[in-house]
Parts: sequence; structure tokens; C-alpha cells
Amino acid sequence: MKKDKLIRKYDKQAKKYERYRDQAVLSNWRRKLLKSAYGNVLEVGIGVGANFPFYNRENVSITGVDFSQQMIKSAKQLASTLQIKANFIQNDIDQLPFEENTFDCIVSTLTLCSYPEPVITLNKFNKWCKPNGTILLMEHGLSTKRLLSTSQNIINPLFKNISGCHFNRDMIAIIEQSDLETEHVERYWKDIMCLVWAKPSKQE
Repeated sequence: MKKDKLIRKYDKQAKKYERYRDQAVLSNWRRKLLKSAYGNVLEVGIGVGANFPFYNRENVSITGVDFSQQMIKSAKQLASTLQIKANFIQNDIDQLPFEENTFDCIVSTLTLCSYPEPVITLNKFNKWCKPNGTILLMEHGLSTKRLLSTSQNIINPLFKNISGCHFNRDMIAIIEQSDLETEHVERYWKDIMCLVWAKPSKQE
């Protein structure tokens, strides 16, 4: 799906995302992951701010990025309601100009499925994160269960055409191909969903 068409689709769906922002199972996983967030945080694909309730607002300052104007608008409203310290950038991740070693923590939840080159994106996280920082990921991907993974491969073209989502990416393999160093992984939903705690690997 072309990027401009995808942006328009997300703009139209912002209200729908708001309705599902408090989905219980996802909220539990967000809470578990975001306990580890601290300091100067970059959250990419911030959407409607579904992660905001689970940050320690006394311990973070968030830079939220999304290419959808309506998603950013919704996230700003929620940040104000929750008194979260946040600033927002409406831009494509491929266009972000951050300097190396800028952020203490980088957060990405349910976004790697849509990036055209996810390994390149993760390597940008590696660059932007401070050497002693942390990278927190919550992503869906290919199940390790054969029946499920076969089904995911079959329906992937439909998901990709409708929403720009790659339903059958092997997220753990993608992370392992990147420069990040994985510290801890938890998998749920027949291994479709994964929570990943990682750190940057800085080359000397």
C-alpha cells in the first residue's frame, strides 16, 4: 500500500483506535513492558497514545512520532488529560533527523509489522538510543505453531492490502538480524505476540 494512502487510512481510523485503546489483554502487556521505560523516551508509531496510562509520568519525558495527523491529535489530547510530559512530531520514521545517542529509551508497540524495512528501522533505534539505554518492543508476528503460521501466511496478502500490515513477519528473527542485543523475550497468544527488552549494541 502506498504511504499516502496508508496515512489517509489511519487518519480515518483514529476514532476506532480510541475505542479500543483500553483493550484489557493488550493493556496488561503494555503495563508489563513500560515499567522499564524511563528518562527521555522516543515512542514511534504513537498512534492514539494507548501506552500513555502505563508510563511513570514522574520518570519520563516523551517524544511521540506518528505520520497520521489525526492520531497525533488524539494522542495530544490524552497526554494533556493524563498530564504526561510529551511533545509530538508528525513525520515518517524514515525522515526523522535525530542525532546519535539522543534517547534513554525507545518504545515501539505494534508498529514493526508496517515498516517497509524493519531491520533498518531497528538499526535506527540502535543509533538513536544511548549506549546504556533500553529498547522496548511489543509486536505481533509469525507463530511458532505450524497450523497458525500456515494460516498467517495465507491471509497475509489480504492484511497487507487492507491495512499495510505484514501479518506473517518473524519478529524475533528480524530483531536478531538487527544491531540490537536482546536481553529478555516473552511470548503470548500461541507465540504470535512478543514482548522484547533489548539494548543498543554500539560499534567501536
